[in-house]
Amino acid sequence: MLGGPFVTGYLLYLGATSLQVGIVLAIPSLANMLQLVAALLIQRFTNRKLLFTVLCGAHRLLWLAAGVLPMFIPRELGVSVYIAVCIVAFMSQAMGSVFWTSLIADMVPAKVRGRYLGIRNTILWAGGCIAIMVFGQLLDRLPERQGFEIMYMVAAVCAVLDIAFFLLYPNRPFEKSQQSGTKEMLAIPFRHKPFLKSMLFISLWLFLQGISVPFYSYVMLNVMNVSYNWIAIATMTQNVAMMAGYFMWGNLNAKIGSKTLLFWTLPVIAAACMGWGLLPLFPDMGVLLLIHALIGIGTGGFNQLMFNFVIGDTPKSERPVFIAVFYALTGLAGFLGPLLGGAIYRLSVDMPVWVQLFGVSLGVGVVLLAVAALIGSKVLLDSDTLPRRRRKAAGWGRGA
Repeated sequence: MLGGPFVTGYLLYLGATSLQVGIVLAIPSLANMLQLVAALLIQRFTNRKLLFTVLCGAHRLLWLAAGVLPMFIPRELGVSVYIAVCIVAFMSQAMGSVFWTSLIADMVPAKVRGRYLGIRNTILWAGGCIAIMVFGQLLDRLPERQGFEIMYMVAAVCAVLDIAFFLLYPNRPFEKSQQSGTKEMLAIPFRHKPFLKSMLFISLWLFLQGISVPFYSYVMLNVMNVSYNWIAIATMTQNVAMMAGYFMWGNLNAKIGSKTLLFWTLPVIAAACMGWGLLPLFPDMGVLLLIHALIGIGTGGFNQLMFNFVIGDTPKSERPVFIAVFYALTGLAGFLGPLLGGAIYRLSVDMPVWVQLFGVSLGVGVVLLAVAALIGSKVLLDSDTLPRRRRKAAGWGRGA
């Protein structure tokens, strides 16, 4: 509700530029660098349930405040205040996610983890679909300010319920790192070459993807002047496709390694970006629905399999530091991509309209497809050719 197309619409309502939209979209990724701090804290403060409840609860309330505060201050300060509060909110989220990820990995057995995450994410996105449809209609029928006020009131109720559900989590015992010092602990992920290669490749992919994908809503709202109702329909199409993808990738992950499946999500994401090139040839809405269906299947699988790779293919006692290093590096890449994308869209304002409309995304899609074929196939397909049981015995345990 507070993300996706509505955050872009709200920022444009506040008067944000494409660069400012890019900064906001990149904040969660940059904040992930703080996971390194959380990986060290978890060795000292082992009550994971308490820490993730406090930190993630603070994120929910601050993210809510980021949107509410601009309604009560001078309009020219609205975007700056939104960005400032949003930074603090996602700093809290980034640190809390290390405690949550470590806890959920211990709660869910490895043999059913892929299927569990698929079902969990499907349910979450089903709720997201309902919210998007309802508020897409609402924002089209009411004055923008009134529509956003109602949206944030509903979000406030959801935030309180979310924090209440955090309290129902079990609090499993934590297995501390076997390393004696901070330097030794942080060095572990860099000594595992398969993990390091995968992490560097995924960082490159997220950087390139971030130039285009986060700006889909911006192009529809600011370049194509699509209504909120059609934005909601396109986003719901993406979410339904993502739900189907979660279920499909989750079931496949019970039989096939995460890295192999992760590779096969890459051409789907590239195809979604290249799909913008169909706009001059076919009706706009049909193309937009196709693009959002592809990006839903692709990014849904990518995010789920990336998460399962990090928590499933790493040693239990060192898992927090693997998680932290992985998300810190990929987070930096995920921040720089939208930042560059925002600058590109800002520069392309004075260029022919097709550059903003489909040129940027089409170009990014071609580059992504080449990167997947030339680099991704070598990085993600090499080690998953081993049987899963044998790979587990010969992999992380050897260097842990």
